[in-house]
Amino acid sequence: MLRRLHQDQPDAFAFTPANQAWAEAQITKYPEGRQASAIIPLLWRAQEQEGWLTRPAIEHVAEMLGMAYIRALEVASFYFMFQLQPVGSVAHIQICGTTSCMICGAEDLVAVCKEKIAPKAHQLSADGKFSWEEVECLGACANAPMAQIGKDYYEDLTAERFAEILDELAAGKVPTPGSQIGRFASEPLSGLTSLKEFESGHTKYNASVQLATDIGDTIKRIDGTEVPLLTPWQGKPAANKASAPKDAPRTGLSERQNVESVAPPKAKPEPSPVESQPETLEAAREGGADDLKLLKGVGPKLEQTLNELGFYHFDQIAAWTDAEVAWVDTRLKFKGRIQRDGWIDQAKILAGGGETEFSTRAQKGAKNKE
Repeated sequence: MLRRLHQDQPDAFAFTPANQAWAEAQITKYPEGRQASAIIPLLWRAQEQEGWLTRPAIEHVAEMLGMAYIRALEVASFYFMFQLQPVGSVAHIQICGTTSCMICGAEDLVAVCKEKIAPKAHQLSADGKFSWEEVECLGACANAPMAQIGKDYYEDLTAERFAEILDELAAGKVPTPGSQIGRFASEPLSGLTSLKEFESGHTKYNASVQLATDIGDTIKRIDGTEVPLLTPWQGKPAANKASAPKDAPRTGLSERQNVESVAPPKAKPEPSPVESQPETLEAAREGGADDLKLLKGVGPKLEQTLNELGFYHFDQIAAWTDAEVAWVDTRLKFKGRIQRDGWIDQAKILAGGGETEFSTRAQKGAKNKE
């Protein structure tokens, strides 16, 4: 299948602070000169944060790893685990269409997707909540037909039950994954023929389904609130489940991803900062507007938005206070970008006639295009 980048792309990408820390920890696993080995986990983390893998995200990861953009794009476009187009905000449905599932009714599941989500694969539903695709064997052949939704398998599906699952997800509920007809794992439909003592001794669900049920949210993406991966391979301490106190809070997805630390209790959310409108201009000063795209994280569309708000010059941005940053932040599409990318510090340098590493690279790229 030909896999291309989506035609509509955001202006820029930046990891959240927590995901940035996680990414940097991943890179330290590899010796100097071998940082490119971290390409898959970093691309995956970027996809988890944004929902799909954008071109700015691929290029950002490539820069972190010292790779040519094309090398990172080769990886992103080769592996089908990477979604190169927007996916549903609630869930992306992957229907197994290989032999066992096909024989057992996968086409009926696809028909449900076409009816309830979109007529074609990779199209968003009308409400933007769902998308779907047909994939190759997912390895649950004994419990066919099945679908992967988020990080979990839903097995022994019928078209009716699958439609109900989609309705539950749309309503904000979290259906129990695993077999939908009560099988513990992949034992025969008629029941166990050996090891029968196991039948009465096991828990209600197998380990995977039990953990998904305990967490209560099997489709949640990594959003940067999870505990960053520590670096025990560098001699830094990392608590584990065995050493955690019995009353330690569950870490949810972090546990499932084998993160080696236990999350502290969540702090109470800080009150929203007081907003204050900065001084704006009706038009650029004499001599023309500054090229705000020389600020890391500002692309053509974001520059246009800033101009529409009344910001044309570096010295305007350099003078923003915390309250003024809060005012601007609420009017941008991607909140938090001002602090994440350090606009104010960059603007101070550029307003004074200096250059930043990013502005130098951006100007060089513009000259090469000419």
